[in-house]
Amino acid sequence: MVDFTHRSSEVEIMDTFSGNISELETILQDINRVNKLLGGYSITLRAVFEMIRLGCKESYTILDVGCAEGTMLRKLADEARKHNIKVKLIGVDFNEQALQLAQQYSSNYPEISYVNTDILKTDFSNSDIDVVMSTLTLHHFTDNGIIKFVNRFVEIAKLGVVINDLERSPVAYSLFKAFSFFFIKTDIAKKDGLLSIRRAFKEEELKHFASRVTNASHKIKWKWAFRYVWILKKK
Repeated sequence: MVDFTHRSSEVEIMDTFSGNISELETILQDINRVNKLLGGYSITLRAVFEMIRLGCKESYTILDVGCAEGTMLRKLADEARKHNIKVKLIGVDFNEQALQLAQQYSSNYPEISYVNTDILKTDFSNSDIDVVMSTLTLHHFTDNGIIKFVNRFVEIAKLGVVINDLERSPVAYSLFKAFSFFFIKTDIAKKDGLLSIRRAFKEEELKHFASRVTNASHKIKWKWAFRYVWILKKK
């Protein structure tokens, strides 16, 4: 039996991935298929556009932390184009191979740029970041890391922060097992998907983290399918 009482500290395979770029591309395609079928992208898109509508600017700069191959940024760019909203989009990730794929896939998106950097050590003061967003990245951090990173997100953002991540739940775990049998091809995506749920969150844990993050108001909502959206508006 899997214990869901506490977050797992086991490291996901993708966090130390050492395969080639072709293998990585196949795994990321699996992950994106899950997000598309379960509506994960729309949660972030809706929250980000609700936040920028609070501003009164001609153009908005959005930073995506843990952008991988940039799917979320391209969806954001497409939505902004559809509504004639000018955006500058910056993707940050540690994985150089993922960023190579991101550059390749985003050749028709001049509004998107990518950086291989550590946001805890990078000065973004000249980038005029309005919104920091993070999708399915937070659960990769330790509890102390989450508090450190989210405080940094708030420090960087002028309007606020949008975080989309998983609920730790035996129901979610069981449903993912069944879902992956039909829709996920790679063993790594199947194994990491289950571990991601074990590393994910209960609402009271997110509220605890929120109590340790300063200079922001907090709204945490459960969303289908077994997601939480954590919206932090800058004070």
